[in-house]
Amino acid sequence: MQQTRVAVVGSANMDLVGTAAALPRPGETVLGSDFVMLPGGKGANQAVAAVRAGASCVFLGAIGSDAFGVTLRARITAAGVDTAHLRVVYGASGVALVMVGGAGENAILVTPGANEAFTGLTEDELAAVREADVLVAQLEVPVETVTAAALAARSAGTRVVLNAAPARPVPAELLAAVDLLVVNETEAHALTGRAADEPAALLELVPRAVLTLGGHGAWYVERDRPAVHVPAVKVDVVDTTAAGDAFTAALAVAWGEGRELVEAVHWAAAAGAACVRRLGASVALPRRVEIDELFSRPA
Repeated sequence: MQQTRVAVVGSANMDLVGTAAALPRPGETVLGSDFVMLPGGKGANQAVAAVRAGASCVFLGAIGSDAFGVTLRARITAAGVDTAHLRVVYGASGVALVMVGGAGENAILVTPGANEAFTGLTEDELAAVREADVLVAQLEVPVETVTAAALAARSAGTRVVLNAAPARPVPAELLAAVDLLVVNETEAHALTGRAADEPAALLELVPRAVLTLGGHGAWYVERDRPAVHVPAVKVDVVDTTAAGDAFTAALAVAWGEGRELVEAVHWAAAAGAACVRRLGASVALPRRVEIDELFSRPA
């Protein structure tokens, strides 16, 4: 089987995660218990997830000139991702400040930093997109950048997978270049204005789509074909962070390997399930052997 070549256009953040028995109220200081600093951002997560799922991957994004940027590059590169095109922008890297309470509730503040400055793709960056089998993009960087990458991919015959997250307006020019859309219920409603139980509404925008439903599985819809429900893989859930990133990356890898899309969605569901068995975001992204194990498990 030929290795899928994936290009990911997206964000890179440093996640600063602290835990406490209860979250502080405005003006209050509480003593925490644990702290961890991990690379994150949907783009970086999906790039690492693609490599762990068996692809080669080039990541196009931006980090700051600060110490977080140095750490982000080192960790993403160490995961096996090609970061030759990862830009360094003077100033701060993207940062997510995450407070987690004892009952699992959280409060998150994200400052985009260098991600906001990721504009004006160079010819070398566009060439990296054109050389890939699949482009994977999200909406945590300027939508103009995502659109430029998608149009370059379309011109070269590279498949375009758009994970339209976070929920925000998506221009028609970008949607016209998308081969496969991946959204959750909130994002689907933002795009279509329809209820989440109407996945076929997504086909008014794109030729194929996957609507993820967490523990209720996912719907795969394609024009001129019946909708297919793919059940979730049952596992003991520890932390759902980055499960969607694992799902999207695995889906792109499987499709690039030539699998039928319904099978690819099943494999992606196994990847999402493998991810939720561990605490954390990028550290929980599963390797191919884990995905295969869950995929082959009897229903």
